[in-house]
Amino acid sequence: MSDAASTPPGSYYQRHIFFCLNQRDNGEACCADHNAQKAFDRCKAQVKAQGLAGPGKVRVNKAGCLDRCAGGPIAVVYPEATWYTFVDEADIDEIVSSHLRDGVVVERLRTPHDVGR
Repeated sequence: MSDAASTPPGSYYQRHIFFCLNQRDNGEACCADHNAQKAFDRCKAQVKAQGLAGPGKVRVNKAGCLDRCAGGPIAVVYPEATWYTFVDEADIDEIVSSHLRDGVVVERLRTPHDVGR
């Protein structure tokens, strides 16, 4: 995984995960209400601890609304465009070890295609 040769052409990172951390003040459902910041922090720490962070490897980023609030909390991994819904630290750890490290999508955590806002 850490081999820069496996990075998609034209890409600076092999994989990029974005966590929606959006907070809505009007009472609408939002990822921030579902411990999205804690999940982001966990993912970032796990990626770093496993030596997966950096150019040619993995980047963990915050995002605003990804417009799939009904499935929240939400994260998306590129270049595969795999959308995830997660519940706890074990889910985050599985996404890191299976998808971000090994390139294997965690099917049980995939957000259904019809889930939107």
